Amino acid sequence: MNESANTDKGHRATVLVVDDSKTILVAVGQILQQENYKVLTASNGEEGVEKAEAEHPDLILMDIEMPIMNGYQAVQTIRASEQLQETPIIMITTRNALEDVEKGYMSGCNDYVFKPVNTHEFLEKVRSWLETAE
Repeated sequence: MNESANTDKGHRATVLVVDDSKTILVAVGQILQQENYKVLTASNGEEGVEKAEAEHPDLILMDIEMPIMNGYQAVQTIRASEQLQETPIIMITTRNALEDVEKGYMSGCNDYVFKPVNTHEFLEKVRSWLETAE
């Protein structure tokens, strides 16, 4: 895990949230901040890739349906970066059809959270993946 994430202003870890919905960015950001995580946001896949490469977050939450670069493309691009190959990525999406889930895993994500987000289940997955990343 990125050592600076533990010591940076007392935050436990850094989480990058990539979603084109401002509502989701705010809602998920608030949930994570209440748990004392440092939250970074991006509003499309391309911006998400750029922030991931610049900031090396401990965990990435990725929407699928976004302008410029969708979540599948963003995950594939992130996985091509040597420094980010092991970074856990959770897809956070309304697309819960089996073929969408399979496509997500094939693109390189580690897990899924479906919208609307169940806060308890969401935080359990976040904690679990951050523990794995340490």
